[in-house]
Amino acid sequence: MFGLIKTWKALEARGIMGINRRNADYVLKYNKRSLYPIVDDKIITKERALAAGIHVPEMYGIIETEKQIEKLHEIIGGRNDFVIKPAQGAGGDGILVIADRFEDRYRTVSGKIISHEEIEHQVSSILTGLYSLGGHRDRALIEYRVTPDQIFKSISYEGVPDIRIIVLMGYPVMAMLRLPTRQSGGKANLHQGAIGVGVDLATGVTLRGTWLNNIISKHPDTTNAVDGVQLPNWDGFMKLAAGCYELCGLGYIGVDMVLDQDKGPLILELNARPGLNIQIANDTGLTQRTHAIEAHIEALTKEGISEDAEQRVRVAQGLFGHVQPR
Repeated sequence: MFGLIKTWKALEARGIMGINRRNADYVLKYNKRSLYPIVDDKIITKERALAAGIHVPEMYGIIETEKQIEKLHEIIGGRNDFVIKPAQGAGGDGILVIADRFEDRYRTVSGKIISHEEIEHQVSSILTGLYSLGGHRDRALIEYRVTPDQIFKSISYEGVPDIRIIVLMGYPVMAMLRLPTRQSGGKANLHQGAIGVGVDLATGVTLRGTWLNNIISKHPDTTNAVDGVQLPNWDGFMKLAAGCYELCGLGYIGVDMVLDQDKGPLILELNARPGLNIQIANDTGLTQRTHAIEAHIEALTKEGISEDAEQRVRVAQGLFGHVQPR
């Protein structure tokens, strides 16, 4: 027990944030419970983003009841690829990604051939709340399938890599690229075996990687280096993330985004309780960064000054970038 306490004190000294501190000092302090539905329901998030002119994957349709499942043919139409996901799902569970058609059947992103009836069964399972937070009845969302930018081809296995940026009161504080692996089944979920790679806030250049809580330098499936990769349109990602504060009103969030080869940066979803593994990928703690932002906001408040999303990005890049922004 003494050894564990000593180890934790050493981590705290490095500014490592634990789950209790995250919940007490940030989630409970900055996130009003009444606003949680905005981020816990992907459909509400998407509708608010569209109204605000923020880019998200196109929504093809929503199924809310078993009766509406018969409309699935109409929603899919002649599309060869699409995604079906639970509106209130978490951790990537329940998501079905269709990559192509095979005669009168469908081919998933992993190559499995399934029937239309199997897709209907998946939608039915979503509606029952099988994948939702708290097991409540849910809605099924059918949307555009993101095609990852070619830059990820050498450092990702199937699936869609995504970028998570932790945002405090509109200021980005830490970023991570999540790369699917064979073990994760093509999903960008760290708990299922995806890779987390730290990203320099100033430049968008990837740092080191972490896989199953081990430090790595190469992708286990492609064997290519995951560090030193310049992510395109990085300022665009940072501004998108910073602007999500106004979008949802929550002060401490994780913003998950993707880079589509045709449509550029898109917001996938927002998270009111973002995980803490991002600290391992960046080899630094969140606490010192969040304290720096809180001190900055306090100083601005005394002077009666507020900053827009672009200004907040520049502040964050100046404070936390390994290389100063141009």
